[in-house]
Amino acid sequence: MAIAQRELLDFVRDWRTILTMVLVPLLLFPLLFIGLPLVIGGEAQELAATEVEVLIRGDNVPLELIQNIENRSVIVTLGDPVEDRAVDDQAVRNGSLDLIVHWEENGEVYDVHLRHLSTSSLSTDARQRALLAVSEWEETERNRRVTEGGLNASSTLDPVRYNPSEEDLASQGEVQGWLLSSFIPLIVTVWVVTSAIQPAIDMTAGERERGSMEALLCAPARRWELLAGKWAAVSTIVLVGVMLQLGGLMFALTFLAGPSLLSTPDVGLGAILLLFVAIFAYSVMVVASELALAIRSKSVKEAGALLAPASLAVIVPAVVVQFINLDGVEAFWFAVPVVNVLLAMRELLLDQVDPTHTVIWLSTTLVYTGAALWYAQRQFNREDLVLSPS
Repeated sequence: MAIAQRELLDFVRDWRTILTMVLVPLLLFPLLFIGLPLVIGGEAQELAATEVEVLIRGDNVPLELIQNIENRSVIVTLGDPVEDRAVDDQAVRNGSLDLIVHWEENGEVYDVHLRHLSTSSLSTDARQRALLAVSEWEETERNRRVTEGGLNASSTLDPVRYNPSEEDLASQGEVQGWLLSSFIPLIVTVWVVTSAIQPAIDMTAGERERGSMEALLCAPARRWELLAGKWAAVSTIVLVGVMLQLGGLMFALTFLAGPSLLSTPDVGLGAILLLFVAIFAYSVMVVASELALAIRSKSVKEAGALLAPASLAVIVPAVVVQFINLDGVEAFWFAVPVVNVLLAMRELLLDQVDPTHTVIWLSTTLVYTGAALWYAQRQFNREDLVLSPS
């Protein structure tokens, strides 16, 4: 405990650490959910208000269609049909035209060919406006033809109707739990891995590089006690950081994005407690693994080069978890490292508490954590730990 307190005190003395751990998690997501919609909304409004240039080539283009397109802030220019449809492509590329529409009438069928530049926002938006206008005109034309044929357009074109509100048996809270389970395990993975790298390196390879490791090893404590103190300190830092980040995210989703995006999920107290246990177990397992790798390094640079690819290896199974079907999921998945805890998080956010799965993922996580600590202790007991990095 003395070692853990000493490491935590050294860590929080740096104001940049407090800024990273407290202010960034609490302000990042609220600012993201406030600023990003404002920027996106402003850009969308600006784009919608911008007039675009559209050239329509063809004979007998319906006047109603032209008016429908012009009503969407589109300047329409009519042209004669051409054999070579690429004749106007350069005008789209240089921005003098945003879209080219080739209109051809074949009996009672109309062929529409659009040419746009997908790397241009204005050209892409002009294409979207034209498609909407053509779609609306097509619906009007379809109804007219059906009515002229002596049929009822509504019942003929829409003979089957259903009420989507009568389909889903899941409650709103269950749906919200499912939404959370689709991204919370993944972001917890990223946060835990990235939050643990810096303190794990600083308390191991950093001390060797600064030359303070020798003095620490002279303390009246066994080496496994020193390692346990560092493990407890890094785990505390990671858990506090992750909880603050989750708090900032949930605040942003719930209070800033509005109840339409996220409401309270239907998750029982037992599932919530096990969810915190899963986050704790995953955090201490990752910290133990990163400490084991960092202790082997003689310098901060070497430790960073070692932990960077190792962190990517942890993110891969986190992505795999998103594609595992929880309906009838095999029990062996709850014994796979990293996958086991993240899969448990998904189940618990769906309020599914399976005793067998819980025993498997909790016991295997303890085994993996113990193995990582055992390996870290072996590295911590090496005599060359007191040698200079040079």
